[in-house]
Amino acid sequence: MKLVRQIVLIMFVILALVYAGDYLALRIPIPKSRAAYGTVTVRPYYDVGLKSGKSDLYFLDPQQQTCVNSLFPHMGFTPCWYLKKHTHPRIAV
Repeated sequence: MKLVRQIVLIMFVILALVYAGDYLALRIPIPKSRAAYGTVTVRPYYDVGLKSGKSDLYFLDPQQQTCVNSLFPHMGFTPCWYLKKHTHPRIAV
């Protein structure tokens, strides 16, 4: 049981260090480095449920959404790697 607790603690410390390093890499500007922020074109749509059990889809105009070039979300922005894979966000109504 003691070994399991130590492994969990070590994994938690490693995750915290990776998150802190990711945040510092974003906040500390390094010359000639990648940009901290990016933009991705997304096309959200409304998914309106009907009484019959079917749903209508209403696509909105494409929008530019700001994202952050990091592993984790920071400062209220989604990571660019995630946003590039999810370019059609669903808005359930």
